[in-house]
Amino acid sequence: MKIIIVGSAHPYRGGLASFNERLAQEFVSEGHKVEIVTFTLQYPSFLFPGKTQFTDSPKPENLSITRKINSTNPFNWMKVGREIRNKNADMVIFCYWMSFMAPSFGKIARIVRRNNKTKCIALVHNMIPHEQNILDKILPPYFVKSMDGFIALSKSVADDIGKYDKQNKPRTYSPHPIYDHYGTNIERTKALQQLKLDPSKKYVLFFGLVRAYKGLDLLIDAFADRKLRNSDIKLIVAGEFYQDENIYRKQIAEHGIDDKIIIHNEFIPDDKVNLYFSAADIIAQTYKSATQSGVTQIAFHFEKPMLVTNVGGLGEIVINGKSGYVVEPKANEIANALSDFFDNSRCYDFSQAVRAEKSKYAWNIMTGKILRLYEQCTLEK
Repeated sequence: MKIIIVGSAHPYRGGLASFNERLAQEFVSEGHKVEIVTFTLQYPSFLFPGKTQFTDSPKPENLSITRKINSTNPFNWMKVGREIRNKNADMVIFCYWMSFMAPSFGKIARIVRRNNKTKCIALVHNMIPHEQNILDKILPPYFVKSMDGFIALSKSVADDIGKYDKQNKPRTYSPHPIYDHYGTNIERTKALQQLKLDPSKKYVLFFGLVRAYKGLDLLIDAFADRKLRNSDIKLIVAGEFYQDENIYRKQIAEHGIDDKIIIHNEFIPDDKVNLYFSAADIIAQTYKSATQSGVTQIAFHFEKPMLVTNVGGLGEIVINGKSGYVVEPKANEIANALSDFFDNSRCYDFSQAVRAEKSKYAWNIMTGKILRLYEQCTLEK
């Protein structure tokens, strides 16, 4: 098949770009002809809270990536729509994650579909954002109406799509596949040595961009609990802060646990990700709201136990008490679970359970579901 993926990709950085590139590589390995169309302008600078949108890493080999889309220019959307339409692809996959992209993606798709051949499939990471505003009610229907079918990465997102899709178009769900491109596990002591951390301590890892909905404050409160305060367990926070770091620094100081929290406020490049996951005993995702998370799938790759909160789709893939913990987003429950993990030396058994679960999240499962969705859209036409 001839497939075009529309969304974030090199030279843009982050989990979305990584997802789209890995998805393209899987389709290529299956014999399809694949092109990624990404942005010349993804976000205006004033809308982007981080230090930079771009990566220093080289472009992925064997992938066709072209920069065409200006997310703020309607004339550009029409031009790109005509260009993609004229390619007569079998399928265009729009990798959607926020309402800001609804106008550009929706307009491009409407133009593409005029060739009466190409099917436009929405691969939806988030339908309803974690941090909402009025535009999140106005813009998504425009995008939804322009699609032929939908695939979501969690059941909760699939349900959210239904709130906007009044035509009941074909819709399916496939869990976020494993991020398996971050290298391999290295010996724990070597990872800790490179990170300049004490190998005699135990470590909980909070990984990724720090935003309010991700609940780092809950995890910090949990570390103030006497069960963790009086232990040799430490918390590593590794990721760029999209909030004021001082909010958390103040919280840590008020609890008097400065010696328990290690903060690396920076975007972690791909070649350093394995250091943090190899060093950690357990990965904590104490989100207050969620759909699904790529961090969970990095943990699967490195066969690390996880503690997640029972929000969105996070609890769908962690088996409570076997591969990790699913708790309510409350500091005392987080503290109790972490204490149970370390006090009862559950790391080995939980890691074995994670290893046994990995095969459920292979990339060919995702591509297979997308292709079956395409066939369903074609039949319905």
